[in-house]
Amino acid sequence: MPLGGAWVVGNGDPGGGGSRVHRQSTSADRRRSLLHPRRAVARFVTRVVDHLARSAQARGDYRRAEHLFQRALKLVECVLGPSDIEVATVLNNLGVLYKELGRFDEAESVYQRAMALVLAARGEASREVATLYHNLGGLEHARRRYAKGEPHARRGLEIRERLLGPDHPDVAADAAALAAILDGQGKREEAEVLIRRALAVFESVFGSQYYEVVVNLNNLAALHHARGDVHEAEQLYRRTLVLKENLLGADHPDVAVTVNNLAVLYKNQGRYAEAERLYRRALTIFERSLGANHPKVFVCRENYVESVRAQHEGG
Repeated sequence: MPLGGAWVVGNGDPGGGGSRVHRQSTSADRRRSLLHPRRAVARFVTRVVDHLARSAQARGDYRRAEHLFQRALKLVECVLGPSDIEVATVLNNLGVLYKELGRFDEAESVYQRAMALVLAARGEASREVATLYHNLGGLEHARRRYAKGEPHARRGLEIRERLLGPDHPDVAADAAALAAILDGQGKREEAEVLIRRALAVFESVFGSQYYEVVVNLNNLAALHHARGDVHEAEQLYRRTLVLKENLLGADHPDVAVTVNNLAVLYKNQGRYAEAERLYRRALTIFERSLGANHPKVFVCRENYVESVRAQHEGG
């Protein structure tokens, strides 16, 4: 089966895990920081470590990313206290990593803890809450519990659009996230409308080489694939693959997502030799970067075995 694209917000981060909590410093925050230099230093150091962790995640260095996120979390909880809004930021970003690693229960736990902190500090009508709804929807998408994820994705889109307007990149990312969940339920007409809406915003704001453009091209290709429009799907997958390789490098796990999807397309057309070559490449990337027990490895390996079986039965 095809694999969905990365669940991301339009922030230029190619980590593929989800959206990041936006920090909104208030005047009271700034006054407290001035009164407590140690707290101000702790916030600064936490944000530096958090940034380093996200950079490691974007490179596919997940072990280092987790280590750095845990360091940031320990620092912020120790100095600022367990209920500080900065804790929610790190928890959310750690949840993004856990989701990407297939550690879904851990991701849900830290997302829910972050949500409680943000609701207490900001209220529901905030960008941070919209981000967490987005990420909770993305987690259910990864679990293939699409119907359960739809309310989260719709709520995140509703909150963020009310705050930012319909043409903001973060709103476009929420629309794309909802589209992925709708596609998983077979609601492809609404999904395509949302994907094309997101693509229009991203290309208008950032141009055609932007990461979220590439992710949504992959998902649009998957929609065409599901409809049986194999020529259009192949062209979109190939375009996506070239762009991803240019942006991320040939051995990034998100490149393997599109490699797998193109292999599925070739297998369905009976182009078994091409499919086998691509499956082997995708498996190698996934296993090296995500480990042998990651859900994407299972899906890709199952696809490969099915392709080999179909080739022998056809022969």
